[in-house]
This record gives sequence, C-alpha cells and structure tokens, in this order.
Amino acid sequence: MKTKGVRLYGEKDLRLEEFELPAISDGEILAKVLSDSICMSSYKAASQGANHKRIPNDVSENPIIIGHEFCGEILEVGSDWKSDFKQGQKFSIQPALNYEDGPVGILSAPGYSYPCIGGDSQYVIIPKEVMATGSLLSFNGEAYFHGSLAEPMSCIVGAFHSNYHTTPGSYVHEMGIKEGGNLAILAGVGPMGLGAIDYAMHCDRKPALLVVTDIDYERLARAASIYTVEEAKANGVELVYVNTSEPGQDNNYLKSLTNGGKGFDDVMVFTPVRSVIEQADDILGFDGCLNFFAGPTKADFMAEINFYNVHYGATHIVGTSGGNTDDMIESLKMMEEGKLNPSTMITHVGGLDSVVDTTLQLPQITGGKKLIYNHISMPLIALDDLDMKGAESPFFAKLAEIVKEGKGLWSPDAETYLLQNGQAV
Repeated sequence: MKTKGVRLYGEKDLRLEEFELPAISDGEILAKVLSDSICMSSYKAASQGANHKRIPNDVSENPIIIGHEFCGEILEVGSDWKSDFKQGQKFSIQPALNYEDGPVGILSAPGYSYPCIGGDSQYVIIPKEVMATGSLLSFNGEAYFHGSLAEPMSCIVGAFHSNYHTTPGSYVHEMGIKEGGNLAILAGVGPMGLGAIDYAMHCDRKPALLVVTDIDYERLARAASIYTVEEAKANGVELVYVNTSEPGQDNNYLKSLTNGGKGFDDVMVFTPVRSVIEQADDILGFDGCLNFFAGPTKADFMAEINFYNVHYGATHIVGTSGGNTDDMIESLKMMEEGKLNPSTMITHVGGLDSVVDTTLQLPQITGGKKLIYNHISMPLIALDDLDMKGAESPFFAKLAEIVKEGKGLWSPDAETYLLQNGQAV
C-alpha cells in the first residue's frame, strides 16, 4: 500500500514523499500512525545522516522513516501475532530495541534505522525486531498524543529509577530517588522538567520536598500555574519554585530549604550548563545522587566536581538518556489512570507537511514539544498563536477556543476536533 511520510536520505536531507509499503509477513503488523512528537534526537539524526550511529550507511540508497515518539492504531496483524494483538487496537512503541540483529546492530531503532517504520509516516510496518523485544505496547488511553509522549515520559521515569542510595557499611545500592527525601530539579521548567515535576508529584515514591529552579520568570510562572503548590501538598509534597537569577537565591539558600540545611538527597539537572552542574554538586547532602539528565552536544563537555564530598560525603553521579520498556509501560499506565498529564510539554502542533522544516530548525524554535498529526495538513503553530490564526479561519478560531478552555494546554478534546475537522494531507 502507499503511504506518505518523511524520509531521511543523508545529512539535512529530509523529504516528504509518497512511497510504497510491501505486504506484511506473518511476523509483522501493519499500523496507522496518528501522532508523533518531534525529539531533539531526530534533529541530531537528520543533521548527521549516515554519520549517526543508529542510521545505516546506505541511507542515501535506502532511506529511513524519521520519528520515534509515535502512537497509532493496528490495521492488520500477521498470523504469528493474532493471539496477542488485534485490529483496531491502539499502540505505542519503545524505540530502544537493544536487538543485536537489527539493521545497525544493537543500536537499531524505529525512527532511525528502518525503511518501513518511523513516527512521521501515515502507515508503517512493525517489524519482527519490535515484536521479538516486546516493544509494541498496547495503549488504552484517551488521546493519541498521550501515547506519543509516553516515550519522552519514560526517559523521565527511567531517570527517577536510575538514581540510587547507599547504607554505610553495606555495598547494596537502593535504586530510585529517596522516598520522603529532598529532591531538586534544576533548570526544571522546560518540557522535560515539567514532566519530571508531574512524575515527582504523582509517582509511588515521592519526595517530601521538591525544589524546582530556573532563571526565566515567565517559564517559572507557567510551571507554578500548572503544577501548583496546593496540588503538590495534596499529594504529600512540599513544592517550592526558585528563580536562581534573583539576589540571595544562591546555593546556600537552596540548601537552607532542606531540614537543618543538610542538602538534597537527589538533584536532577535538565540543562547541559557547567554552572548548573556545579551548583547541583554543591547542594548535595550526604549520600546525595546527582542525575545529569540533559545530554550535551560537545564530546569534551566538562564540569568540576567536589571529590572531597565524593570521598567523605558519599555523593555520586549518574547519567541517563532514556527509559526501558518497563519505564514506558509505567508511563502509559499512569496516563491511562489520569495520574500523568503530558499536555504540559506541548507548545506547538502541526501536520505531516510541517515535519521537514520543524525537524531541521528544531533548535531555533522556542518552547516545548512539537506535536505532529500525520494525516493532517497544517503548518507548525504555537498554541499561543492560535488566537491570531483564528482571525483567519473559523477552524483555528474553534481550536483556539478549545485550547483556552483547557487552560491553554493541548487536550484530548483539541485532538479530536483537529482529527475530525483538519485538512487532510
């Protein structure tokens, strides 16, 4: 069957085109993709082309479909999987397959390595590698965009699970943030930071104190209006927002927020900035764990660490760049139960015809997640600009109204309206 999708041919060579998908084999599944959220990793892949470790060397002759944060509906199930999956079932995919026999070995992943599966195509063939690794995940949530954002949310879940703590005299590491402890999320009001706040407030291993910092007044105010101090308190968490650009809001102040000024049990860094990493190290308490979440682009990126504290204070560092399948299942389940709302991550929406420019220009586009609907033709639009677009068309006016009703956030109602009334690509 024919599909429209965005394929990568080489460095900065992305093309929206129509192409043929082959018939599925007994071990494959045909699916319709409804939504995909564009990740900075896709920008890196598009910028590097065949130099990227996940992209095949012959990509110029055998292009791959880009996009790895997607959700859709199963259309046809190969005979090998008819007892496990059914036509009409919603799905999401864990792209980190860790499957040695993929196109580029163990690093193979949908959205990077395959000619027939990726998030930015209307239809895809889910291959045996996805099935063999248990990476096709059923999803019973309200909206497709929730399923798309389960992958970035799983990275946050994985970060919380990757932190660890020790007991003096024991060599056993207790995994996870310290329950009932002090947690700081630095540079924490970007899209992934917002997801981390949401998870910290609603997971089953909550901190007693959650301090969120940034230097941007508007972003802090937006975060505080979405994740309120009152809601956090109702969930047993004391939430404090701090603008560290203000006089007196320094490291000593941050530590003073903890009981007895002892410092933080867990600190997560959501920006690859040396000063922020060094701040994180400085505010750690005994046995404190620093999670460097934000990935730097420079291979020689460095920061100073206090090794006196490493030796005598048992401070330690972890770095995470993704979640595993269990993390993604947890994300999907929490969304289905209404415990997580990834809407806060989304600042822009667009159609399939906006993917090429959005992906290649992603670092220059401010805001949070850019959400794509693969069967819709629409330029990438900031949610804040829907009112302006509404002056041009009744369609955008109604969409702006729905978003306003949702406190300025994208919502299942907005998605339903777009899918039912948007222009087909």
